[in-house]
Amino acid sequence: MLPSDQAAGLRRGDAAPEGLPRPPPKVIAITSGKGGVGKTTVTVNLGTALAMSGKQTVLLDGDMSLANVDVLLGLTPKFNLSHVLEGRCTLEETILHGPHGLMVIPASSGTKKMAELSRAENAGIVHSLSDFKPPVDVLLVDTGAGIADTVLTLSAASQEIIVVVTNDPASITDAYALIKVLSREHGVNRVQVLANQVANLGEARELYAGLERVAEKFLNVTLAFFWGDPARRLAQGRHPQAAAGGGAVSLRALGHRLSGAGQAY
Repeated sequence: MLPSDQAAGLRRGDAAPEGLPRPPPKVIAITSGKGGVGKTTVTVNLGTALAMSGKQTVLLDGDMSLANVDVLLGLTPKFNLSHVLEGRCTLEETILHGPHGLMVIPASSGTKKMAELSRAENAGIVHSLSDFKPPVDVLLVDTGAGIADTVLTLSAASQEIIVVVTNDPASITDAYALIKVLSREHGVNRVQVLANQVANLGEARELYAGLERVAEKFLNVTLAFFWGDPARRLAQGRHPQAAAGGGAVSLRALGHRLSGAGQAY
């Protein structure tokens, strides 16, 4: 496909063209109500864990105007999503190769127009991965934080949504606000809550229980629990590599569950 054709399709929000049947990728959005909770580092570690398990995994930087996945991994992009939408390159030409075969599609940073993409354009970016070469098993979408249209559209276009939250009152309040908007305005009825930067499983369960009680009372949404990093390692360090300790085991289990290799919930 020519770059100009792909760009036009993305702007319209076209689905992938028909061809030989092939299973679409499992699309998982990782999001948060508040910044600074370790969301991007969790996403990178989850992507690395999936790639290590043999899944063809693409990580799409969905923080369209303040992208930083490439910086976190020490990668230098030649092209990014803004160039695809301008017709200067294809989606495949943006690919960066991260640890253990993880493929990364970078977005731009400091580009206002990328923060103002329409819902169709955001959804089109996700849909375009169905026709991606090579075939993709799992697409991880690292959204921005908060309840901006881009965050909501990318999350709602995904099959699974992980909301990363820490045991901080502002993080918990903002996570609930995000889940509420996804549920009431976008029809999302299932959300995975990942408790990050917690000292132990007990703290993680207590954090989750508070969110679950409020969601059960006021929202038509099912929450599921997971915790991120008993050693707090996932939200620290410039080059996360899915460490061999407890945090890596947790993320491998989460990836296995959500990618369709095991029981979903």
